[in-house]
Amino acid sequence: MRYRTLIAEHVHWAGWEALLRERGVTIDRPYGSAHPDFPEIVYPIDYGYLPGTVGTDGHAVDVFVGGADTGLVGLLLTTDHRRGDREAKLLWNCTPEDVYLAHGFVNFDRSLMEGLLVLRAPMADLWQRST
Repeated sequence: MRYRTLIAEHVHWAGWEALLRERGVTIDRPYGSAHPDFPEIVYPIDYGYLPGTVGTDGHAVDVFVGGADTGLVGLLLTTDHRRGDREAKLLWNCTPEDVYLAHGFVNFDRSLMEGLLVLRAPMADLWQRST
């Protein structure tokens, strides 16, 4: 747990949140849609990207979008074993249930992809804000 806290302390949360509010998120894989290359993979939550950014994979920074007004609640540091890359996927406007869905989705088959959840604040705080 200490490792996640150290990471969280070094994320510029306010800066990322400002970009999300300013630019919005382009949803290219809505809830219930199939992955374009792997049709057996279905998205349990809206998924898209933050326009005008470049992640470590050379594409725009990825974003999971929930159904609340909670702002930037965290991120998933992912390792894609198929492509051999690592990147951060932001968790925007997510409820606790949305966080669990995104985390479970990324870690469903850890031989393909896995992700470390880094929260901006403790999960208990998110539960309190969401009720």
